[in-house]
Amino acid sequence: MEDQDDKRGFKVQDRRRFSSEGEAKEGGDAPAASDDALEINSKPAASAAETASKPEAAAHHAASHHPSEPPPELTFAAFLWSLSEQALAALGEIPDPVSGHAMRDLVMAQQMIDIIIMLREKTRGNLDAEEQAMLKEILSGLQMKYVELARQPNR
Repeated sequence: MEDQDDKRGFKVQDRRRFSSEGEAKEGGDAPAASDDALEINSKPAASAAETASKPEAAAHHAASHHPSEPPPELTFAAFLWSLSEQALAALGEIPDPVSGHAMRDLVMAQQMIDIIIMLREKTRGNLDAEEQAMLKEILSGLQMKYVELARQPNR
């Protein structure tokens, strides 16, 4: 049975209306001649229905696609918030959304804090008062939490 699966494959046909030289092919939308077809022998990929039946795939698909809801507004504050969430996750303050477990990675936390510091330096003079206050508050909170955790003996 496994030998039969290995010999099954699929055929890719070039359906472009123009050749690589930009000239119109004969037959318009008709499938190209067998010269342009490519046989690929491999196990067939899982169908969309099979993939969607797995809970993880369905959850990922549902989380990444909400046709009725507009995407959240992309602002500096939203970007800064997302960076702080990543830093908090690295500090073990927020559980990983996939595993549900809080993991501590102080190296990653330090990198995220350094990125926020870099943003502070690069945006100096270009932020409004609210953005500056948010940046200062997020950065000071993350730095204090980092120092607190870094001083603890390794468990």
